[in-house]
Amino acid sequence: MHKITAALAVAFYATAIGAQTPEADLPDSVVLTRRAAIAAALKYNPQLEVGREQTAQARARRVSAVAIPDPVLSYSLDNQPGFLQLGGAGQKNAAVSLAVPFPDKFRLRNNIGVADIRSFEASYSAQRQQIAAQTSRAYDSLLVAIKHRDDFRLTRDLSADFLKKTQARFEGGTVAKLDVIRAQVALAQAENDLIASERDVSVAADALDRLVGRPVGMPVIPADTLAIPPPLPVLGQLLNNALRERPELAQVKSDRAGARASTTLAREYWLPDLAIGAQRDYGPEGSGALFSAGFAFPIPFFHISHVRGEIAENVHRERELSATERDLQAQVAQDVRAAYASASTALRQAVYLRDQLLPSAREAYRVATVSYSLGGSSALDVLDAQRSLIDAQTQFADALAAANSARADLALAVGRLPDALDLGRAP
Repeated sequence: MHKITAALAVAFYATAIGAQTPEADLPDSVVLTRRAAIAAALKYNPQLEVGREQTAQARARRVSAVAIPDPVLSYSLDNQPGFLQLGGAGQKNAAVSLAVPFPDKFRLRNNIGVADIRSFEASYSAQRQQIAAQTSRAYDSLLVAIKHRDDFRLTRDLSADFLKKTQARFEGGTVAKLDVIRAQVALAQAENDLIASERDVSVAADALDRLVGRPVGMPVIPADTLAIPPPLPVLGQLLNNALRERPELAQVKSDRAGARASTTLAREYWLPDLAIGAQRDYGPEGSGALFSAGFAFPIPFFHISHVRGEIAENVHRERELSATERDLQAQVAQDVRAAYASASTALRQAVYLRDQLLPSAREAYRVATVSYSLGGSSALDVLDAQRSLIDAQTQFADALAAANSARADLALAVGRLPDALDLGRAP
């Protein structure tokens, strides 16, 4: 059902994009779920198009590497009595030749090309995961910006209501003028915070527009809400999955395979390339046609130059990639453990704020307002309780966004998309 919903959302998104023209006004807001936003980013983000084109270039390079060179046709007029006196040429030579590399070189060049393709495919896969994680974080940023804006609107309304009550009590002679001034200052601060929150919402929406491939500035409404994510899978299983699924590891393995093939190819410098050709010499009149044939065979006289040159370069490249792979495996494990610790901490903080801090702040504000209505507390007590409540709500919203973003970072560290972190899901 989730896949169907995401597909319908992406289809609606594509229809809205296709119907736009540069001259048209900005369309109505597009409603996107997190899943649909990620799917749209994976389809329309220009950075991924760059990765696809680079992979296509690698495929084209492999075709060029294994292609047989074009035949060469030559024709010359020799023994001319003078410069460019073509008619008096004593010999007319025509030749056609085809140089074919040693057969095993085709195999090695093909292996190098295939390794290059797989390396770019792994890089593209890693780029997809990064874009998906960035989109998820941008979606959370928009959600938390909207939540802050709603909290500041509530603060403004509460401040306005408190100002009315304080003004009424001042007119009744039960509070001092200073309490009215304090209430006015609190209302002004709430209005200023609300104005700033509008900017935050706009910036977050623009960031999401760019990631999903929409023109920046087009309005978007998130369909999902901030919520505490599900529990995390077991760390040990995530580590095993990361060592198996991280695209960076697949990329360095492909690079090592290509380096091995390059080393073998460099060591075959002494193998002769096949030269197939036909040549016909037209000598002086009456001599008839004269035919000739020949071949070229490399003599590895400067063997030490090859050993210390291109062969040594490729051997050291293999060793470099081997060390890189070992370091990358350690880095992957470190990334997963660090991301897991961040996600676990963020999840615990969100649960604590929901179950402990937020209820306490709400109760303190309720008691302060009721007591103030009955004349039992001061305006400072109410304003302090109100600030504490808003701070708690802000912290809770930030914690929810941090928990979801940390989960997306953990999925990226494992080598999966944000919505496929669970061990039972396909990457």
